[in-house]
Amino acid sequence: MTEIPPLIQRPIQLLRQEVRQCTLCSEVLTNGVRPVIQVGSSAKILIAGQAPGSKVHASGIPFDDASGDRLRSWMGVDKQTFYDPEQIAILPMGFCYPGKGKSGDLPPLTICAKTWRTKLLATMPEIQLTLLIGRYALDWHLPDNNKNLTETVKAWADYSDKLLALPHPSPRNNIWLKKNDWFEEDVLPILKTRVRSALL
Repeated sequence: MTEIPPLIQRPIQLLRQEVRQCTLCSEVLTNGVRPVIQVGSSAKILIAGQAPGSKVHASGIPFDDASGDRLRSWMGVDKQTFYDPEQIAILPMGFCYPGKGKSGDLPPLTICAKTWRTKLLATMPEIQLTLLIGRYALDWHLPDNNKNLTETVKAWADYSDKLLALPHPSPRNNIWLKKNDWFEEDVLPILKTRVRSALL
């Protein structure tokens, strides 16, 4: 592994520490504050998700649930690769578990991305592939996109080869996956190819 120059390494370490100490949303996070991210200055792939779920909130490990198992399968990577911050960065739109709503988890709090996202992305100059998981990541990274999530996932060839939109890998999305069998046939081979290429 290439040694990271101290001048690049230091800012990301400081930012990571500041994120862990962040209490901006403590008054509205009923389950408490626990930012969960994975960042590294040499990361080649960025996973832009929604927000940690209750299991991830408990463990402090990103995608430490059934969604993570499915996502790793989609990407064609093992846990060792997935949890290496110098290969794969995991930066959701909200870093803390937002709590439970009427039909699933609440949306990520917007102040999180506004406060931290641009700063953290600036410390990871080697990102070659960004995976946009869900509507919130899609809206942030492609603000001028006028397609809905399904249309964007299906039209993968219309976008940069450095971006790929994905549905959320949660078991809650099984109905979507059954209804859109083209995703497994057309998009997953592209995803695996791009992941392999980025990690070379």
